[in-house]
Amino acid sequence: MALLQISEPGMSTAPHQHRLAVGIDLGTTNSLVATVRNSIPEVLNDEDGRALLPSVVRYLPNGHANIGYKAQAAQTTDPKNTIVSVKRFMGRGLADIAYAENLPYQFVDAPGMVQLKTVAGVKSPVEVSAQILATLRQRAEDSLGDDLVGAVITVPAYFDDAQRQATKDAAQLAGLNVLRLLSEPTAAAIAYGLDNGSEGVYAVYDLGGGTFDISILKLSKGVFEVLATGGDSALGGDDFDHRLFCYIHQEEKLAPLSDEDTALLMVKAREAKELLSTKAEVTVDAALKSGEQVHLTITAEKFQEITKHLIEKTMKAIKKALRDANVDADDVDGVVMVGGATRMPHVHRAVSEHFHTTPHANIDPDKVVALGAAVQANLLAGNRAAGDDWLLLDVIPLSLGIETMGGLVEKIIPRNSTIPCARAQEFTTFKDGQTALAVHVLQGERELVADCRSLARFELRGIPPMAAGAARIRITYQVDADGLLSVSARELRSGVEASITVKPSYGLGDDDVARMLQDSHASAEGDMKARALREEQVEAERILLATQSALDEDGALLSDDERVAVDALMVRTREIVAQSLTGAVDHQAVKAAVEALAHGTEEFASRRMDRSVRSALAGKALDQVV
Repeated sequence: MALLQISEPGMSTAPHQHRLAVGIDLGTTNSLVATVRNSIPEVLNDEDGRALLPSVVRYLPNGHANIGYKAQAAQTTDPKNTIVSVKRFMGRGLADIAYAENLPYQFVDAPGMVQLKTVAGVKSPVEVSAQILATLRQRAEDSLGDDLVGAVITVPAYFDDAQRQATKDAAQLAGLNVLRLLSEPTAAAIAYGLDNGSEGVYAVYDLGGGTFDISILKLSKGVFEVLATGGDSALGGDDFDHRLFCYIHQEEKLAPLSDEDTALLMVKAREAKELLSTKAEVTVDAALKSGEQVHLTITAEKFQEITKHLIEKTMKAIKKALRDANVDADDVDGVVMVGGATRMPHVHRAVSEHFHTTPHANIDPDKVVALGAAVQANLLAGNRAAGDDWLLLDVIPLSLGIETMGGLVEKIIPRNSTIPCARAQEFTTFKDGQTALAVHVLQGERELVADCRSLARFELRGIPPMAAGAARIRITYQVDADGLLSVSARELRSGVEASITVKPSYGLGDDDVARMLQDSHASAEGDMKARALREEQVEAERILLATQSALDEDGALLSDDERVAVDALMVRTREIVAQSLTGAVDHQAVKAAVEALAHGTEEFASRRMDRSVRSALAGKALDQVV
């Protein structure tokens, strides 16, 4: 009789039906992937036991790329082709990128979103991010042993629609099914709220490598409600690095630097910043290619002094978020610190003084976002367990509006509105007999179109000719749970309607996405071949060890000629493996050598089995053998 696996509605599925989903923190400096196993969220490490993947991609002349630590090691030797902090370029034009003139890259100022010229061709930030995401996806599938049903990917709360859409496109290129785009502070709140059972008003101070977010959340009986969010999508740990870089350059009175020397000094500045989190002073030593020598001692007090203005920018954002949430600093029950940059003591001290409390730091600030995203991913994948009855109420970070006559912006959905949401507003025609209406969708807090970000344009045509002001046109804005927007326009008397799913125009059309997908498939084929080769190399090592062990133990079972034949097969297998390491042969050659060795030792294995059976039965009566 078969046993049926039964679960109550809303309860977790049977173990063999557990759907594999992950949370991914796509960070400016480092990225991570996490999942929920046995009801516990955990970060997945790489094969060397490292949780962090440096968000660095180096492009090679043959079209391939190094990702992570290997790419990071080339940052000072090949800066033009080694892309770091690409998150700061997502959905951004060249004019949006701070201190672009100090970066070693060759930028191509494409419409909407900047591109980067590399030795492997012009690359979009979406493509670069996709390679990081694909590496994390592969790590997850290797760790979990199966394909993923989807992923929750975190984004800064202050990412606008263009940046969110760019992130979603990168995930698509990486072969990921995006279950949800989740704000990083909200992910951190999930990790803390579910881990500690917290309730009350909490502030999440998230200072990452390239972005700063402050979110005010209310946690109550399983409901995570974001009251307000704020921040700066162009402020992060990189800016502290850059401030140190400028200080070193000024103090040492250096001449204008080459790209290689700039990259080297930026690396030294970052290392100094990290050391100053635990030391009172550090000495920066560098031998530049120009021949100049850098030898400068920097104290923690000096570092605090030259970066004080950056801390102040975060404090202003905190005050604004508290006003928006209608709470005082003293009403906040706790502060959660997120992001590696929060390890700087003067950051920690400033936050403590502002909120008059010691911030929470019992979860690694580098991992907390990925852990919270994993919990949300597990829930969205359908792995709901008893007690998983919590609700997440996120908000939209920037107002969404429409252009009206005179270049003015009429806000349809104000910032900090809970999502998903929909709002509608009625407009009318300006001229007699007007049969069409142009709809210009905007994002931002300013009153003039010129000061806001353009998201999309479309036209409503076929309006019956009427006197000016007689038509009634309802414009509806809908924002989904990812913070992405769709807009529709309908003339109520005639029923004429037009709509658009807002995909910000940042230089990536459908053809571009299709091309990138083809490119990713091409590189995926190479990646699969490399993976197959490594698997065959491992199998060869395994069978060689097993054969040698068998020969050492039972070599007497072979005749001299047979032993010579087996030894020759082993030598041949080792030669093929050595050739595969240099690229002289592919995985098929290794596989053939392994199969030849396995076939050539079949008789030997049979004799060993017979001998083992005889030894086990020796001295026993027939009725003793069960």
